[in-house]
Amino acid sequence: MKIAILGGGITGLTAAYCLVKKNYQVTIFEKEKVLGGLAVGFKSNDWNWYLERAYHHLFANDYDILNFAKEIGFDKIFFRSPQTASLFNDKTILPLDTPFDLLKFPYLNIIDKLRAGIMITFLKLSPFLSIYEKQTSKKFLKKTMGKNVWNILWQQLFRGKYGDYAEIILASFIWARIKKRTKALGYVEGGFQTFINFIEEQLKSLKVEMLKGYEVGEIKKQGDKCIINNTLYDVVISTLPTPILIKVFQQILPKNYLQKLSKIEYLHALTLILETDKPILNKTYWLNISTSKIPIMGIVQHTNFIDKKNYGNKHISYLGWYLKRENKLMKMKKEELIKFVEPHLRILNSKFFILNSFLFKAPFAQPIFDKEFIKNKPDFITPTKNFFVANLDMTYPYDRGTNYAVKLGKEVAEMI
Repeated sequence: MKIAILGGGITGLTAAYCLVKKNYQVTIFEKEKVLGGLAVGFKSNDWNWYLERAYHHLFANDYDILNFAKEIGFDKIFFRSPQTASLFNDKTILPLDTPFDLLKFPYLNIIDKLRAGIMITFLKLSPFLSIYEKQTSKKFLKKTMGKNVWNILWQQLFRGKYGDYAEIILASFIWARIKKRTKALGYVEGGFQTFINFIEEQLKSLKVEMLKGYEVGEIKKQGDKCIINNTLYDVVISTLPTPILIKVFQQILPKNYLQKLSKIEYLHALTLILETDKPILNKTYWLNISTSKIPIMGIVQHTNFIDKKNYGNKHISYLGWYLKRENKLMKMKKEELIKFVEPHLRILNSKFFILNSFLFKAPFAQPIFDKEFIKNKPDFITPTKNFFVANLDMTYPYDRGTNYAVKLGKEVAEMI
């Protein structure tokens, strides 16, 4: 049986590995010149390690990717416990890693702290419940933790991540965020690209055909099979983002199915990476911005997690946003964006010099987890026989990530 996989991200690579192990003939089509999708990395100047275009780490309970790495013989994943914190007002950085941190938190009274602590513990221990899909995060958090907790701890975080959609995001999202989070965070020695390169070498040894730098054009249907690149395939798996899937498979999938998928709304990811002589954040790895005075969703000081010696002894930080396509920041050139954010960064630390910078954009990076999403999200099986979907919209209610990319790849392979 010949199988075509569209998209060479971690989902596609995992599916290819599982399918070739079942003795199927597999071809991967990837429009970029390098495999890896959203986890792809790059090197610069005197760096020894790859750096992802968007911040990446694993949680200690990311068993799908950890078990897959073990299965293929990859042993370069390690764990540490860097500090995470939130920024309040202009420059008050407070850690919120532990129950003790919450008890010391100065902006809530003791009743609010106890309510918040009890509910966070409940969400951490709770299985998925249908009530989480029947109300918004805002309504759920205000009802269970109180109005003050919503206003001070959560409101700005939701606005930073979801913008105008902040108040319609389902409670299933916050359940998944709290349920999944662990203090210990994992990373790949050499960067995630070393993991991707290792999988690629495994696939080469197993005779998987990988067509990099190849953008699929017209796809034709022939009975229950598809013709791609003048080759007939028994099964097609799309790992493409849903809006791209809609465009590419106009002739393959029913119109009513495509119309359903087209109702899903997205934000786009914007990531500015700064290489500096001194760290912007002194101790914190992950800084949530809990004030509207700083127009950045979050700051991730990568070299407070990973030793700066791997990056030429320079300090690496990520600035991230999820935005609508028409947002002014999406239209800025790199130099304009740096000019826009630098005064705000100087409030946190005035003693750094920008040595280098990189700007990356990822379309359709954050689906809007509202009631419409529940009705219209894709599933593995489509109305077209032998055509399957496995893309990152299907990680719901969890945030997208490499762990769930592996999970999707394994699950779609099991269906064939």
